[in-house]
Amino acid sequence: MKLLRYGPKGQERPGLLDGGGRVRDLSAHVADIAGAALLPETLSKLAALDPSTLPAVPGVPQKDLRLGPCVGAVGKFICIGLNYADHAAESNLPVPPEPVIFNKWTSAIVGPDDDVEIPRGSEKTDWEVELAVVIGKGGRYIDEADALSHIAGYAVANDVSERDYQMNRAGTWDKGKGCDTFGPLGPWLVSPDEAGDIDALKMWLEVDGRRFQNGTTATMVYKVPFLIHYVSQFMSLQPGDVISTGTPPGVGMGQKPPVYLKGGEVMRLGIEGLGTQTQKVVRA
Repeated sequence: MKLLRYGPKGQERPGLLDGGGRVRDLSAHVADIAGAALLPETLSKLAALDPSTLPAVPGVPQKDLRLGPCVGAVGKFICIGLNYADHAAESNLPVPPEPVIFNKWTSAIVGPDDDVEIPRGSEKTDWEVELAVVIGKGGRYIDEADALSHIAGYAVANDVSERDYQMNRAGTWDKGKGCDTFGPLGPWLVSPDEAGDIDALKMWLEVDGRRFQNGTTATMVYKVPFLIHYVSQFMSLQPGDVISTGTPPGVGMGQKPPVYLKGGEVMRLGIEGLGTQTQKVVRA
């Protein structure tokens, strides 16, 4: 099942993608793809629906039908740093002895094809294709063995990052991670039964047609079940919370010399089985 949110910014409606690639409206069944709609019992009811009985939405998704972030009303956008061995190597940093946790502010979240804005004064805006995990069943002190049962689905995320703000402006990484538009999410929320082997998904990112990232979740250091367990030691997880699990090598900061976004570029990125995103880069 591929759940989504479609329509103008701030007015998104819940939907799903049928087998023919058409969007079907879910408004009669859930108010939004958010909160209680992500609980296991609700997802089971949605999965049991016959998509052909749902109203068809005019337009082609990601062409003439805008898709919003695939999850609404996100409470926490939690990110994991340096979680791919090959990305840590390109950053000339050791693999952390425990997962590095930082945050994106929820005001960073935008649709998968919305513009990404370079903040005023930015000189080092960068990209990171990531596997995002969306929590369904909440919890605290979650056992690693039970962690997968807490997942509503998976999605593509672009962890857009301003490296100067992140590294040189004092304090935590969060200054360079949570700027407006720095969290494209979607196009859809893919249920675990359709997501494939999450430990072996191909992932990629291009800027103006040049492929910079061409990796796989196989090089992820701390795997998804452990991350859910680990994060839940420090905070309760609630339906709709997002955990973005790190990026493979090929970020702009890792190029020789480094390459950063200046405005006018187009980013395209995707993860095998989870869809693609396309963002034009503009200056705020």
